[in-house]
Amino acid sequence: MALSDDSSWMTAAHSMGTTIIGVEYADGVVLGADSRTTTGIYVANRASDKISKLTDNVYICRSGSAADTQVISDYVRYLLHQHTIVLGEQATVKAAAKLVREIAYSNKSFLEAGMIVGGWDKHEKGSIFGVPIGGTLLRVPFTIGGSGSTYIFGFLDQAWRPGMSKQEAQDLVVKAVSLAMARDGGSGGVVRTVTISSEGVTRDYFSHDRLPKWHEDIPAGVSTALEALENANGEWMVV
Repeated sequence: MALSDDSSWMTAAHSMGTTIIGVEYADGVVLGADSRTTTGIYVANRASDKISKLTDNVYICRSGSAADTQVISDYVRYLLHQHTIVLGEQATVKAAAKLVREIAYSNKSFLEAGMIVGGWDKHEKGSIFGVPIGGTLLRVPFTIGGSGSTYIFGFLDQAWRPGMSKQEAQDLVVKAVSLAMARDGGSGGVVRTVTISSEGVTRDYFSHDRLPKWHEDIPAGVSTALEALENANGEWMVV
């Protein structure tokens, strides 16, 4: 079979998949993200880190164009460093989010960047800010972004509640991202989390064997989907 001479794929817009999430709990915030970076249907990186440090107390989740969001993060990190030197104290989460919004909004015609800024400061404690594509700034108790977010809006509306404990918030973030990964082809890999509170910052990651299992998952020890169906005895069939 002759290879196609159609080269339109080289100039076509690329679909970039991601799932990011930020959740407030009683004493701080939990940020989470998957680790798959895609260029169209090609998985460019299966273990990327989409949660970047801005200051010791503020982190950012990045979705959209990896190049755009990395540059925004670098600019904001530099500006916050200058801010800290001038004022002699750590920048607030709101100040960091406003800088992200300013860059995103001022360049909205050129950037494809949706971000979540989260952290803890002595003034407002734990706080989450959403900066979707276009540069809007939203102060919210929880928010999600990326292509995988379309599958879990209803789940988050039902599952989140104010005053959650640290463990409850972490469990919610991991469950939400794993649900999105199960449905969204652009999301996958491991789940990374960052927990920020007055006690400091804790990073964690959850490999596939630590994630919740869903009904369409192939059981452990089964090498192919056909083998799984043969062993299921009709249990997966829906009539």
